[in-house]
Amino acid sequence: MRHYQGLSADARRRLFQQEPEEIDVDADAATLSTALGATLYMPATRPQLADDLIRRAVRDDVVSAVVCLEDAVPDELVEQAQENAVAQLRDLGARGGGPLVFVRVRRPEQIGEIVRGLGEHRGVLRGFVLPKFTARTGAAFLDALDDTAQTEGTRLWGMPLIESPEMIHRETRDEALLGVQRLLDKHRSSVLAVRTGATDLCGAYGIRRGRDLTIYDVRLVADVLMAVVNVLGRTDGSGFTVTGPVWEYFTGEERLFKPRLREAPFQEHDAVALRAELITRALDGLIREVVLDKANGLTGKTVIHPSHVPVVHALSVVTHEEHADAQDILRGTSSGVAASSYGNKMNEARPHRAWAERIMVRARAFGVAREEIGLVDLLTEAVSR
Repeated sequence: MRHYQGLSADARRRLFQQEPEEIDVDADAATLSTALGATLYMPATRPQLADDLIRRAVRDDVVSAVVCLEDAVPDELVEQAQENAVAQLRDLGARGGGPLVFVRVRRPEQIGEIVRGLGEHRGVLRGFVLPKFTARTGAAFLDALDDTAQTEGTRLWGMPLIESPEMIHRETRDEALLGVQRLLDKHRSSVLAVRTGATDLCGAYGIRRGRDLTIYDVRLVADVLMAVVNVLGRTDGSGFTVTGPVWEYFTGEERLFKPRLREAPFQEHDAVALRAELITRALDGLIREVVLDKANGLTGKTVIHPSHVPVVHALSVVTHEEHADAQDILRGTSSGVAASSYGNKMNEARPHRAWAERIMVRARAFGVAREEIGLVDLLTEAVSR
C-alpha cells in the first residue's frame, strides 16, 4: 500500500521532499495503523461493493476501508448483507487490488463465518472492527478473532470501537476504560488500533453536532475522547493508536457562523475557488476537526464520503518544519533544550522524543512536503484529480 500513488511522478517530485513509502501490509501495528489514514466505511449491502472498493482506491487514494454489517445495515437485512459481503470480497480477492479491507461485525460468530466463507480468498481481509466494545463484550470478539486466525492460518487484526454508553456515563467511564485496557493488553498482538465512535456517543444523550461545530465543541463526547487517549493512547509501550471519529457532513447548508478557513493562503496560491468549494462541501469543518484530532493525540479518521479522504491525507503529510524538528530531536542535536532549525520554537529532547518518533512513522506513510509546499498545494492537487 502506498499513499499518493495516483499522482504523476512529476507531481510527487514537486510536492514531496520525501515521497510516501510503500508500506508492507504485514508491517508492525504502529506503522500500519498510522498508514490507514482516512478509513472509508461502506455498507455491506452495496451490490457492486468490489467495484466500489477498487474505484475508490484508484480515484480517491483510499487505502483502508470498512465493510459495515452493523449500524449501516437494517436488522432484517443482516444475513443478506453478510452473504453479499462475502461474495463481493471473494470477487475482490480474485481480481486483486483495492484497499486494506476490514469488516465491522455485529456478533463474534460472524468473524469465523466470514473468513470461512472467503475460502482461498481470505487473504483479502485484514481484520475486523469490533463494535460497542467493552471489557464485558469484547473478550468474545477477541477470542473469536484469535481462534479464527489460528484455525484458518491467516493474519487478522482487530480494531475495537469505543462507542458504548458505559464510556460516556461519568460514573462508569474510568472503570470501563481500565477494563478495556487490561483486555486489550492480553491480546496486544491482535490489536491494530482503537477506533472511536462519536455518533453513538452523541446518541446516548440525543445530541447531534452541526456542521459549524467540531466534536471537540461537544464537551460530553470530547471528554470521552480525551479519556480514551489518556488510558489507551499512551506512548509508554502500554498504548495503541487511537483514531479520530467520523465527520458526518459532505454538503452545504445555511450557516450560523463564519467559515474558519483563512482567505490569505488560498489567495496567495490563486486557489480562491478551492476555498469556496471546501466551504460549500462542509470540508472546512472537517479540516478543523482533523487539526484538533492531531493536537489531541488521535491518528487518522473514520470517513463516510470519498470527498473526506484527500482532506485527511493532506493533513497527514508531514510538513518540512515538523520533519526538521523531529530529525533534530532524534539525532540528539537538541541536547536538553535548543532552538529549532526554523528558529521559531523550543525543541526539548526528552519530552518531545515520543512526538518526534510518531512524526517519523507518519513521514514514512504520508511523505514529507517540500519547504515551500503547504496544505493548499496538497489539497489543490488532490481535489483536482
